[in-house]
Amino acid sequence: MTKDQATKAYDAEQIQVLKGLEAVRKRPAMYIGSTSSRGLHHLVYEVVDNSVDEALAGFCDRIEVIIHADDSVTVKDNGRGIPVDMHPTEKIPGVELALTVLHAGGKFDRNTYKVSGGLHGVGISVVNALSERLEVCVDRGGQRYHMAFARGQTVKKLNLREKVKGTGTIVRFKPDAEIFTETRFDYNILASRLRELAFLDKGLTITFQDEREGQQRQETFYYKGGLVEFVQWLNQTKKTLHPKPIAIETVRDDVDVQLALQYDDGYTENTLTFVNNINTHEGGTHLTGFKSALTRTINEYAKKSGALKKADFTLSGDDVREGLTAILSVKVREPQFEGQTKTKLGNSEVEGIVKSVVNDLLGSFLDEHPPVARAIVEKAASAALAREAARKARDLVRKKSGLEGGILPGKLADCSLSDPAMCEIYLVEGDSAGGSAKQGRDRQFQAILPLRGKILNVQKARIDKTLSNEEIRTIITAIGTGVSEDFDLGEARYHKIIIMTDADVDGAHIRTLLLTFFYKEMKQLIDAGYVYIAQPPLFRVARGKEEYYAFDEAERDDYVKRLSNGSAPAPAEGEEEAEGVGDGKPGRARNVVIQRYKGLGEMNPGQLWKTTMDPATRTILKVEMEDAFEASQLFEILMGDEVEPRRKFIEENARFVRNLDV
Repeated sequence: MTKDQATKAYDAEQIQVLKGLEAVRKRPAMYIGSTSSRGLHHLVYEVVDNSVDEALAGFCDRIEVIIHADDSVTVKDNGRGIPVDMHPTEKIPGVELALTVLHAGGKFDRNTYKVSGGLHGVGISVVNALSERLEVCVDRGGQRYHMAFARGQTVKKLNLREKVKGTGTIVRFKPDAEIFTETRFDYNILASRLRELAFLDKGLTITFQDEREGQQRQETFYYKGGLVEFVQWLNQTKKTLHPKPIAIETVRDDVDVQLALQYDDGYTENTLTFVNNINTHEGGTHLTGFKSALTRTINEYAKKSGALKKADFTLSGDDVREGLTAILSVKVREPQFEGQTKTKLGNSEVEGIVKSVVNDLLGSFLDEHPPVARAIVEKAASAALAREAARKARDLVRKKSGLEGGILPGKLADCSLSDPAMCEIYLVEGDSAGGSAKQGRDRQFQAILPLRGKILNVQKARIDKTLSNEEIRTIITAIGTGVSEDFDLGEARYHKIIIMTDADVDGAHIRTLLLTFFYKEMKQLIDAGYVYIAQPPLFRVARGKEEYYAFDEAERDDYVKRLSNGSAPAPAEGEEEAEGVGDGKPGRARNVVIQRYKGLGEMNPGQLWKTTMDPATRTILKVEMEDAFEASQLFEILMGDEVEPRRKFIEENARFVRNLDV
């Protein structure tokens, strides 16, 4: 290409101007993070957050969320209703402006909303842009107004519907299948966020209903106790050191600070922080202030009360947070978040405010409640002694595992590439599956580490005991990052750590144990997106030389019909079992062979590579922080000391069990 040709190829004509909401549809991930399940559910959060902002402003106390049979969603509130009068400069109704123009909304006016989570003014308009259809009804002044949109474009102008009592807003939208790779909502994901919002905004009632066939259910979330009930809910399976959570609630320098905390007899810290109802996963200045004040306050009480007079050490931050469950929620008029994800607070003044509140009010509480204070100090002192034991254990691990000399575990089949970004390691259940994986892998970039049996339940163990477990030491050495205070993400030898277990009860148990370990001791790997779960198939369906691998019963049935030229239905579960399919032996349905895999070891190396390890054909699931947290919570229920939560879980979920091993 000549210079003149290159100049002609790029001139003003090539500069695109995206008008209205075109930019959102062109680059949706810029606005909602992704076009997969996470982005899909984010649409609901955006609409609900608008209703919650009305609650924060004192104008709304009830929100209803409904998933309809067609996977459209309705969000209804009894707030003031989006304005319907004409905008003085834009010359369109306020509701149309809010739904069709980016960066238009009441959140920029400090008098309309004192605090708000949605500060960019893009929420409801982005939902509109990414919806196949959206309808809004606004109740104001005794009238119901209605508008309709399709993919961000107005298709029905604002019109009067009927006379009504009260005020509020109703939004119903259906996500656009042209945009999203997944359009089916997960009830549990939405319920978790709605429950969280109800905890954070005490006195707010949120009802959630699912109308889809076979999934009909309804829940109401209302928590008069707010954060105190949130902590109690999180600790329902644990043995607590004091019966009621410590609660702090005050306003200082125009910042609303709410804190609830409680200690249990375990060793894991669980501190959640929120700013204007936004879960700040990465913390920020409010968390820094809380941690600093907590350490100082407990040390001061211990010194003043003489609780540590025989000790020659000071309690560290880790010591005073062992066994702690804490929820910190701050409401800030103009929060400054770091990055687009809005998960780390940057306001420097908030650190000092939180610090002074905790120093003053927690200090007063400890003075007024000596039994609780003593229990907390004794717990922290015990942690300090264990910390020293853990330091010695880490030194021992370094020596035994050869971390300092770079010696890798003998049973690790490492890969030949040295660039961590190109390498992945499979943590494989059992020597048999490990052998198949070693034979079937691509030796250039895939490492295999077979695991024998089930690793230690780290939920109930301090770090010194954790490091004495041989399988855990092997994992730590292979990954290369170290753990706890020694952790260094830059030393990771692989950027994909893939958990590969059998598709049975034991496999699920091992997977949960591993996720709990990573969540507790190597959480930075999850934050960095390095942890994955392999998805081996459950069935092989074949006829002659033609074969398919199915990951669930529905997919299996489809393949059976395809191989039977569409005329043969899949065999019933009982017929399969009778013909040997359930125990890994081939079953037959009209010349179609169906094989049910109970374990990875039942696949030969070629099959394991083709179905589970080949990057071109495999499916692997990235573990997100909420996945690890849920795994930790579930493990606490199923394997913890408290019997009643476990009984309740079994009673509620027994009807969903299929393919139970007997």
